[in-house]
Amino acid sequence: MKKIRAFFFGFVWWKRRQMRRFFPELDIRFCRTLEEARSGGLGSGDRIYLWGKREIGGIEEYARGEGIALYRVEDGFIRSVSLGSDLTPAYSLVADSRGIYFDPTAPSDLEEILNHATMDRQLLERAKRLRRYIVERKLSKYNSFAEVTLELPGYRPGQRVVMVPGQVEDDASIRYGAPEMDNLTLLRRARESAPEAYIVYKPHPDVLAGNRRGAVEEKEAKRYCDAIVTEASIDSVLERADEVHTMTSLVGFEALLRGKRVYTYGMPFYAGWGLTEDARRCERRKRRRSLDELVAAAYILYPRYLDPQSGVLCEVETLLKSLEALKARYDSDRFYRLAIDLRNGVSRKLQRGWRKLLESSEKLPSFRV
Repeated sequence: MKKIRAFFFGFVWWKRRQMRRFFPELDIRFCRTLEEARSGGLGSGDRIYLWGKREIGGIEEYARGEGIALYRVEDGFIRSVSLGSDLTPAYSLVADSRGIYFDPTAPSDLEEILNHATMDRQLLERAKRLRRYIVERKLSKYNSFAEVTLELPGYRPGQRVVMVPGQVEDDASIRYGAPEMDNLTLLRRARESAPEAYIVYKPHPDVLAGNRRGAVEEKEAKRYCDAIVTEASIDSVLERADEVHTMTSLVGFEALLRGKRVYTYGMPFYAGWGLTEDARRCERRKRRRSLDELVAAAYILYPRYLDPQSGVLCEVETLLKSLEALKARYDSDRFYRLAIDLRNGVSRKLQRGWRKLLESSEKLPSFRV
């Protein structure tokens, strides 16, 4: 069977090998510019794939004018053991032909599924089993922190516990889904909404690792929260939480799986369907969906998955079993854990060095001849 020729834009070097595994039906050409793709023969029978919301000069206009199918690619909702910002390969991706799930300013394939798809009993039973499996095995997007019994200093018996998940502040989901907000603003609004609650703030793991922006000074954060939790899994915090207050974090979705009440101040993909308390509205989202319908859309119908063991496409249940095994190995095999931690540490140092080099180059004076 002849493969479809596809031109991929905005994919950094370490993601490229995985793309060929995720899209075996495509003859992939990686390009940096539209001119490079056109010189390589880009035409109406081909496809274009863009990473996230990358804007590559003239590509969208060219695709519309030539009738070329354009897809946006992003990590799925169950990704890996360890962080993507540590250059850990993803085992879940979405390829969206309408937009992308984190951008509520435009339609997406996920929104289309939730607005219009008919979900039969068999699919919903599968979604229910999937949800239970994820909760019972304490799985999440990154699976990168240990399970602990959370201590809450100063907690009063009967006090409502609110979790506030920090986010990467320059992330596209914030720019499109919660513009003009940041982590400190989120903490302040959570405190205003729950003045008597015990608020737990969990900074984003990419920010803790030093890989991304979004750090809040401890003194500033403590004006609005009672505790800051860093070295604990998402599940460890959610077990103690009654509610989650978030901008657009996936933690809100993971909280819904665990039966928690969720307040959104932005417009994440899981808001607007009758399952969350939302500060904003999206007029396109007109339907009320059950939790299992949301799970079926987000975990089964929308993404594609790669098995870490075989390196081939698989169903979500196969990926979960593989990730569970990898997570158990990381927790129990100290040599394996040391190797992973060493790799991540080297990656973080190299990335910090590269950022400093770029910052230094921007500060150098320019000379015109």
